[in-house]
Amino acid sequence: MVVDDHPMWRDAVARDLAEAGLDVVATAGDGEQAVRRAKAAAPDVLVLDLNLPAKPGVQVCKELVGTDPKLRVLVLSASGEHADVLEAVKSGATGYLLKSASTEELLDAVRRTAVGDAVFTPGLAGLVLGEYRRLASEPVPTEPDEPKAPQLTDRETEVLRLVAKGLSYKQIAERLVISHRTVQNHVQNTLGKLQLHNRVELVRYAIERGLDEE
Repeated sequence: MVVDDHPMWRDAVARDLAEAGLDVVATAGDGEQAVRRAKAAAPDVLVLDLNLPAKPGVQVCKELVGTDPKLRVLVLSASGEHADVLEAVKSGATGYLLKSASTEELLDAVRRTAVGDAVFTPGLAGLVLGEYRRLASEPVPTEPDEPKAPQLTDRETEVLRLVAKGLSYKQIAERLVISHRTVQNHVQNTLGKLQLHNRVELVRYAIERGLDEE
């Protein structure tokens, strides 16, 4: 599903995706329309602009991901401001691409987002990881009856460590000499055990535990 308030841009993006063989189930031109149509159309991936009338993109993202944690949101924005990127990720976006990206980059980003990769315009991924490291360094209050941490297998931990380093599923599969599908299965199992919803939350969990370090 494509959400943007500029009709020509929205139609062009939807057309490019459709011509590449992707199924565009809906489009929307404002935030409230986006929430209604997304709930009805149930897309796998939402390509979302941030600057929307009626309801801002971050609010749209927060509401829809809150309703359907399996939804993957790729923000497609003209803004590369750090505050906008971090706010989008905190609202549940799994990726952030600038509108200066080429059609090929957009298609690649949508396909990677669909399989759970966190996709960012070069330079922005480091910003997001840096913010997670900063948050992870802050003391976290512990509850006296905090439940025991879920037990991950050695392979799940190994995959989690590579996810935290920013590797794509394809790169992880090549590194561990296993199939792309096996990597996805390990990630899904890990998400279930940790009661997390998406790869962004998984990366933060891993960084908080120092798994991104050698």
